[in-house]
Formats: sequence, C-alpha cells, structure tokens
Amino acid sequence: MSYASVDNGETARMCNLYAMMRSRAEAAQLARAFSDVNNNQPPMSGVFPDYPAPIIAKTPGGERQMRDVRWGMPSSKNAMFEAAKKRAGKLREKGQEVDFNELLRMEPDKGTTNIRNTASKHWQPWLGPSSRCLVPFTSFSEPDQVGGTLQPIWYALDEARPLAFFAGVWTPWTCVRKIKEGEVSCDLFGFLTTEANAEVARHHDKAMPVILTEPADWDLWMGDAPWTEVQHLQRPLSDGALKIVAQGPREDETAPT
Repeated sequence: MSYASVDNGETARMCNLYAMMRSRAEAAQLARAFSDVNNNQPPMSGVFPDYPAPIIAKTPGGERQMRDVRWGMPSSKNAMFEAAKKRAGKLREKGQEVDFNELLRMEPDKGTTNIRNTASKHWQPWLGPSSRCLVPFTSFSEPDQVGGTLQPIWYALDEARPLAFFAGVWTPWTCVRKIKEGEVSCDLFGFLTTEANAEVARHHDKAMPVILTEPADWDLWMGDAPWTEVQHLQRPLSDGALKIVAQGPREDETAPT
C-alpha cells in the first residue's frame, strides 16, 4: 500500500520502511539534542507508516529535542476531497443519504510519508525552520521495482549500519487517521525524497530519501535559514555512498555489535 499522495507529485511505493537500530541516546548526542521526551525505548528493526518513530525537532525556545512522532504528514486537501467523494459515491449507490461536509471532515488520512514536490503549495507551510527536523535511521528499504519482485532492498552507509539522518519536516495536526480512533490531535512527520543515486536506481529508479551525513548539513537543516538557503540539500547521496545490507525481510534486525 502506498502512503504517498499523487496529488502532491509524490511517487507511489517509495520509502515506506526503515530501521533505527542504534540507541536513542547515541542519536540524540550525535544531533546535539538536549533532551528525549520518550527515553529508554528499544531499537526499531522496522519503522512503518503511521507508527511513532523518533525525530529531532526544535522546541519553541530553539533547543533540539528528541520525541516520538507519527509517520505520515497531512495529505493535500484535494486528495482528501477525492477520497471523500469516492466514499460518498459508494454510499449513495447503497441508497444512503450523505452529509458530504461531515464525511469530508471524518475522511481517514493515512498520511504522506515522502515529500518530493517541494514546490507544491501544500508543502510550503512546513519547509521553514520551525518545522524542519532530523529523522535518525540506520538502514532504509526500497521495493525492487526494476527487477519486478517488489521485495524490500535494504540500504545503509555501510555494513555496520552507522547512524545518519533523513531531512524531515513535522507538524502538529488534528485529523482522522483511523476510523476506529476518530478525530485525534497528534504530531506528524515525513521526510524529503529526491532522485535515486546509482545504488538505489539499480532496484528502485524512481527516488530515494534525502539523507544528511555531515554535521554541517545537520546544522544547516536545523538552523534558522529560509528554505531558499537549504533547498540544495534536497539531493541524492553521491554514487557509491550506499551499500545493500539485506534483501527480502520486512525488518532489518542486524544490530551493530
């Protein structure tokens, strides 16, 4: 299942799975986060859409803080409208009366995990300094579309799976994520994607996550610069910067020693 909204120029079946197998304390120290709201949680061998995962974001006072946030940014108004319209059509076919405004308000939004089209008006409110975040990971997965198997191909910086960060954005939001939950207020995140580098393109030539590996880039992304001064970071890693570390399983359970 894809959690990417085609209305926003996203590509289906992009990175909807990654792992974070290093300790939270190590990630917080590396990113110079002063606190962790959700301490003492185990490594995550598989992070899936709409589940909470750690990010490093800035507090209103400007300090970096690690917290758990639900994966999947708000989908566009047009995507939600089209989904509600489709649902309304099915209900009317069954002879049911429809309050479309209420149906639209309660339409479940599973969220948009990946953000490619940063020129879209939908994403403009969340590209500024207060909404940018770092998403720690040790490996990420892309489906094998080139070979046609769609099996997960796991990538990391090397076999030891060192920490790195996706360039992410986050926001507080009120919406319906699941029908059984009803309307909820929660914090949401997603991360940017870009063209695939050589390693990823062999199996998934559509896109790859925007990965920041250098402290200077972490600081720039988390600083106060406007989007125009950080948008060049939306770029692929150089060819040769990634290694395939696993294939097939939906989790990358190899913890570093």
